[in-house]
Amino acid sequence: MRYDYDLDKAELAGLLHDCAKRYKNDILIEKCRQHGVELTEDELLAPVVIHAKYGAWMAKHKYGIQDEEILSAIRFHTTGCPDMTTLEKIVWLADYIEPRRAYMEQLPRIRKLAFQDLDLAICESLACSLAYLQRKGDHVDLMSQSALDYYQKLIQNRTIKGEE
Repeated sequence: MRYDYDLDKAELAGLLHDCAKRYKNDILIEKCRQHGVELTEDELLAPVVIHAKYGAWMAKHKYGIQDEEILSAIRFHTTGCPDMTTLEKIVWLADYIEPRRAYMEQLPRIRKLAFQDLDLAICESLACSLAYLQRKGDHVDLMSQSALDYYQKLIQNRTIKGEE
């Protein structure tokens, strides 16, 4: 509602974004191979993100979702991507700030930002997410790094232009 986005589409994307999360990583990889869902080397190195890609396939083929914007929001809810649509941002952030999320020092700030500045909230949540993965020694998907680079540059350009 805050960003004047179609509530029905946002609700549907939100309900379906984790529809494939119940599968273990090895099963997800096998299901992707069975259904022709291409996986990148990065995804294979960080298999926790694969449920999003397979979830988009499930949403389309099992649940009959044809809206590409909804499918894309499901697909990118774990990695983000450069120049996200409003729905992709909403689903990424909703997943990131959800109430059961393990506490992180920056979480209260990002929860507030989600209702004030969508792009800044995306940028900060991506930065926190990637820093967390790096601290744990987990692989960072190239798509996530590309998304962070894009939003850092976007925020930097806004600041230079005095839009902050």
